[in-house]
Amino acid sequence: MIGDRLKTALVYTDIDLIIPVPLHKKKKSSRGYNQSELIANGISTALNIEVNSDLLIRTITTDTQTKKGRHMRFENMKTVFSVKNKGNLIDKHILLVDDVITTGATIEACAIELHKCGIKKLSIVAAAFAE
Repeated sequence: MIGDRLKTALVYTDIDLIIPVPLHKKKKSSRGYNQSELIANGISTALNIEVNSDLLIRTITTDTQTKKGRHMRFENMKTVFSVKNKGNLIDKHILLVDDVITTGATIEACAIELHKCGIKKLSIVAAAFAE
């Protein structure tokens, strides 16, 4: 459904690559899946654009953010993400996919790392947001 909606939005017409917000490998292993990756795969099917779940990685596992205030969430996420093979992102329009955006701390931390790679444009989509 998200992919079908994105087809009609002009700002999403030139996406080169879809990247889901990653889980730490330990968390993904215990959960068995990454919900953002599943959403990204559905969008990929609708838009016929590749998903890459290996470029943006979560290098540090973090405790749940649910009990943290806005400031602590941002501080907690500052050094959590890294990009492998940065040259693969130069001049690309990236669609970053998350399941839920609450304060935006996770998306911002991912965006900072992606922008360090020389991307052309970053678009963001989430299945939900919390107020």
